[in-house]
Amino acid sequence: MIGSIKKIVALCFLTACSSILNAQSQSISLDSCYVLAKRNYPLIKKYELIAKSKEYSLENIARGFLPQINIAGQTSYQSDVTTFPQSIPGVPVLSKDQYKIYAEINQPIYDGGIIKEQKKIQEASSMVDQQQLEVELYKLKDRINQLYFGILLIGEQLKQNALAKNDIQLGLDKINAQMANGTALRSNASALKAELLKAGQQTIELTSNRKALIDMLELFVHKSIGENTIFDKPLSTTVLPTEINRPELLLFDYQSKILDVQNNLITAQNNPKLSFFAQGGFGKPAFNILSNNFDPFYIGGLRLSFPLTGFYTIKNNRELINLKKENIHIDKEIFLFNTQFTLRQQSADITKLQQFLKSDDEIIPLRESVKKAALAQLENGIINSGDYLREVNAEDNARQNKILHEIQLLMAQYKVLNTTGNR
Repeated sequence: MIGSIKKIVALCFLTACSSILNAQSQSISLDSCYVLAKRNYPLIKKYELIAKSKEYSLENIARGFLPQINIAGQTSYQSDVTTFPQSIPGVPVLSKDQYKIYAEINQPIYDGGIIKEQKKIQEASSMVDQQQLEVELYKLKDRINQLYFGILLIGEQLKQNALAKNDIQLGLDKINAQMANGTALRSNASALKAELLKAGQQTIELTSNRKALIDMLELFVHKSIGENTIFDKPLSTTVLPTEINRPELLLFDYQSKILDVQNNLITAQNNPKLSFFAQGGFGKPAFNILSNNFDPFYIGGLRLSFPLTGFYTIKNNRELINLKKENIHIDKEIFLFNTQFTLRQQSADITKLQQFLKSDDEIIPLRESVKKAALAQLENGIINSGDYLREVNAEDNARQNKILHEIQLLMAQYKVLNTTGNR
């Protein structure tokens, strides 16, 4: 009975410890860092500002269809007035001073399509602003890559550092056993202890650098990342995309679209316009020029206008738009050229790193066999601790090189994904 209770207590203790460890060792992925960095970067707040600006601008443009009300007044004095050769009973002598105050309402009926095109320009302009933000936010991926893969690299280096310390400790144990038997010098043990302490310093440095990178990553993702967090290693890919889907390409398209709408606006500005107008007020004289009294008046009707002065510059304006479109097209070609150039460099780096890894896979077994032989020779007193340490360090360097090449290859592959815009 007591034994059963002890087993239950032990099981509960293990379960609690497991829960605590699981809670402490959370995991994080590269893709989640992309999402969190974009969501929490201060620049993201501009999306709301762009949306609000677009809303207010479209409302103002739409109000162009509302009645346009104008209040005006006029006073004048003229050198002469209409007179009659003979005085006519009931017709006074007209005053040379005249006064008029009135209100005018102008209701557009057809504006030639100006408001419609202005709305399109505003919408296209907002899309350009939003896409420019996308371009800026896309640059975050490179910064996240540098931090994330840096953390992965140091993590692997810490594992190798632990293996190297273990190898040194094995040699030290052999020397201590020989010293106990009086077959080894204390200086051999001192050399191994010094190297073990040096490896410990490397552990401290690597741990400190890893924490610094994690702290910087926390600023981007706006999330607490513990030192025990597991950083998921992204999957390596052998087939890399060549099609370019960068946000800059969409930005070029939106910029060109604005110019197309501006071209349509030039046409609309030179179209005939039709509106209804009404005018009313007081005047001296009003419409009756034979009256010297202040009288009310009103007038209403349709007004048709067909501006012809715009045709003086319409051809040049269209040519200016074409030049701007050509400039955008050249910028797009330059961007694609530079991107293709970068991809070729990255492809060459990937090929080089793949060849390095093949060599690493051949070098490491050779160095490992030499180290094992050196350990046996150290145990038998054939070589000293310095000779053994040389072989331990040689294998450690070979493994460190492979770790570096693996992470560099993985980072190079993800650089290609980011350069092409397929990540």
